[in-house]
Amino acid sequence: MSVEFLGFIAAHDAQEIRRRTTSPVDRDYVRELARVQDEAGFDRVLIGNGSAMADGAQLAAWAAAHTERLGFLIAHRPGFIAPTVFARTIATLDNLSAGRTAVHLITGGSEADQRRDGDWLDKEQRYGRTREFAEIVKRVWTEHGPITYTGEHYRVEGIDVDVHPVQRPRPKLYFAGSSPAGIHTGVRVADAFAFYGEPLAQTREQIARIRAAAVAAGRTEPLGFNVSIRPIIAPTDEQAWAKAERIESRIRANVTSGSWDRVRLRSVTDKTQSNEGSERLRRVNASATKLDRAYWTGTSRATNASGISSALVGSPETVAQAIADYAELGVRSFLFKGWDLVEDARDYGRYLLPAIKDVLAHRGLAQEREVS
Repeated sequence: MSVEFLGFIAAHDAQEIRRRTTSPVDRDYVRELARVQDEAGFDRVLIGNGSAMADGAQLAAWAAAHTERLGFLIAHRPGFIAPTVFARTIATLDNLSAGRTAVHLITGGSEADQRRDGDWLDKEQRYGRTREFAEIVKRVWTEHGPITYTGEHYRVEGIDVDVHPVQRPRPKLYFAGSSPAGIHTGVRVADAFAFYGEPLAQTREQIARIRAAAVAAGRTEPLGFNVSIRPIIAPTDEQAWAKAERIESRIRANVTSGSWDRVRLRSVTDKTQSNEGSERLRRVNASATKLDRAYWTGTSRATNASGISSALVGSPETVAQAIADYAELGVRSFLFKGWDLVEDARDYGRYLLPAIKDVLAHRGLAQEREVS
């Protein structure tokens, strides 16, 4: 499997270090951000999901119409849209984008946010529903003729669609879930596991747990791993660390001053409750400030481990070496989310991605991209 690079698309310009200056859905901003990452050489971009957020499939359709090759990883929480309807939505988008879609299944780490959309199942039940959802979606994408499915959460009789994805055999399914129930589900339905950026020792342990669970489940298909991180780069290591400290200071100032909008403040609270991924990050944050070559907990501590929050800090060459360390553990997919999404994506394309490719080639970890 070749190494892939993912970026990030938001519907507007607000991030942890800045207030929103545009409308909640800014067409010009989405178009610019997509084009910058297309030109920078990213393979895909993640579009997030939450009860207060714009619809990811529609954002992807808009961005796809203004880019040439960029792929779209659409986060989706099973339970609010019937799997047959969702399968048709993604199949339609895959046709319109000429085969550039993928799906990131999120079972839901926040009980509060699930309930805002009317979901009162507990996490164990939600994982069971996610498994059924994925099984139905994959069948609708790949089978022709009437499909019947009977499960605990879904019952489908005679679905027979006229639209199938362009990609063969189907779009790729990413999956997030670090709890035992999450891993049990993910190894059965996902193509790739995604988790927050943790130090090398914890990442190695995560991969080992997931691989062992895959063997126990009798899985024979390859299973990929994705790590999401917030790179902070500058021409030198010293300049990068100074930049990192400025970012942390701005985050803390925004938290204490209450300058974040209510949705972002609520999100910070949500993502740190009943979320195994955030809990793992908090344990790391309590252990040290700097780990491995370039791993830094400052931004994660400042946000109380809310979502993608940990950083790799240094020159492009230093961060590239750190990324290669993860690649040696078996990670072949990396999501880089900036702090100023547009400008950081430009810098990643100019400086970081080329440096990573050089280091991977030097270590014998680079491969030619597979043709899908």
